[in-house]
Amino acid sequence: MKVSVAHNRYYDYEELSALLKSLENNYPDLLNLYSIGHSFGGRDIWVLEITNPVTGPADSKPAYYIDAQIHAEEHATSSVALYASWYLLTNYGIDEEVTRLLDQQVFYILPRLNPDGAELSLKEPYRLWCGNGRFSPDEIRSSGLIEQDIDENGMLLRMRVPDPKGEWKKSAKDSRLMVQREPGEEGGDYYRLYPEGLIRDFDGIDVPIEQPRDGNLNRNFPANWAPETVEYGAGEAPLSEPEASALARFILDHPNIAGMCAYHTHGGVILRPSMTRYDSEMSPRDLTLYQDLGAVGSKLTGYPTISIFEEFTPDKSKPRHGGLMDWTYEEMGIISFGTEVWDIEIEAGVKKEAFLNFHPKGEEAQQKVFDWVIENVGELGWRDWTPFDHPQLGQVEIGGMNYIWTYRNPPGHLLENICHKNVLFNLRHAAAAPRICLETVVAEPLGNDLFKIRAVVTNHGYLPTNLSDIALKNKVAKPVQLTIELEGAELVMNPAIVDLGHLAGRNERSHPWSPWGQQWSPVGKSAEWLIRTETDQPIVRVKAISQKGGTHTKELVSPF
Repeated sequence: MKVSVAHNRYYDYEELSALLKSLENNYPDLLNLYSIGHSFGGRDIWVLEITNPVTGPADSKPAYYIDAQIHAEEHATSSVALYASWYLLTNYGIDEEVTRLLDQQVFYILPRLNPDGAELSLKEPYRLWCGNGRFSPDEIRSSGLIEQDIDENGMLLRMRVPDPKGEWKKSAKDSRLMVQREPGEEGGDYYRLYPEGLIRDFDGIDVPIEQPRDGNLNRNFPANWAPETVEYGAGEAPLSEPEASALARFILDHPNIAGMCAYHTHGGVILRPSMTRYDSEMSPRDLTLYQDLGAVGSKLTGYPTISIFEEFTPDKSKPRHGGLMDWTYEEMGIISFGTEVWDIEIEAGVKKEAFLNFHPKGEEAQQKVFDWVIENVGELGWRDWTPFDHPQLGQVEIGGMNYIWTYRNPPGHLLENICHKNVLFNLRHAAAAPRICLETVVAEPLGNDLFKIRAVVTNHGYLPTNLSDIALKNKVAKPVQLTIELEGAELVMNPAIVDLGHLAGRNERSHPWSPWGQQWSPVGKSAEWLIRTETDQPIVRVKAISQKGGTHTKELVSPF
């Protein structure tokens, strides 16, 4: 029976935990729910392990991994992970693709990596909080402007402060909107825009705003880690934060993970490696693989697939350090995507000019977004400017956009569609995993109780068993093995465990063969053994083992 889950709202920690336990109670044959560790504040970090155990244990199958809400304010990502879990469980035995995937593979889904930060951001005044529970809002800045809900309306908004030196002015078309003052423009009423709050150690002149110390778990992973002096939010050392450490240990303890998607908001894009290099520096085969899989994702979601470094890094001299995807792909070779769900500007009909644009929006774009917010979000997304007597700045106005429920996260009525189309890509990505199959195991009699056993193993998956070239380069890709076990017989020749190297996937054969193109690698290999039977009913058991492509066992029982 389907568990009722409302996919049009956001859940706090207690509600989410109760929903996950309800899913486990209703689908005990498919779901194993467990905690992989605790947050800084002591909350459980839940993982859902979803597979059909009748077809084999989870660790013997290719795995697909999904995580969400590594950043506290990205609430829609947790919704996608919850939807993915619900969709898999409720469609097993009904949907052909879901049934096949859960029979052949396992899904590990982590719906909220950062439960402490999420709780802080979910409750009034809805802080745009990135980090975990190590710091409190009162501690993130030692001086300057300290964000506070000083008008006590339950939101952290903006302060519009009259200032002849100001860089902003009211829009001539709609005085609620602020547009940037042009170079050389004089003779008008101008303003400064500040986050809502009070100023600590105010000198009566400057309003400094320190970079917050709330942390960033997605800068706390080992690959290309850099200290706080270089990378904002990196933490004291790689994996210094308990949430990042628990996740890293989980991934290392599950070497069957063949693909992953890390969810973020916002931008409406699918991100792929590299985080630190140009495409020309990547393995051409890996790049093509990412482009082909990304094209499937773009078709299903409507999101373009782009390079993090080339198209999502504004300053190429300052690449991101310590990112999760950098670690999972650049060091472990896992095919990793990061999806930035939701783009309010596209939803409002604004033409996209850049994938990561920090520049102020023009009047037309602002008006479209404003109109959309008023119609679809209402007072939770926008508050009109209201006069306020600030104890330090004098007469100001407080109001504007509530970014957490507009730009960062969509309104509830749009959530289910966003979740559904992104989960469809996750399923297709998961289905691309390598999948090894013992095609034949035959015994050829040679006389005098001797038999030659020959086994052929092939890869039926899209991806090769090593997943990526970088996995080979880093020597983290384990070879495919064929093993033989005997009952009532002895092994005469060749070792019981044979390393076969790797098996290619269909991705190599996306174009007809050409002597000038990429040359095809074998998708199948064989091994042979010589055995001598010792009883009338010997048993020969051959197993194919691939770390990323699963296991497959066949048994021969005499008479062969």
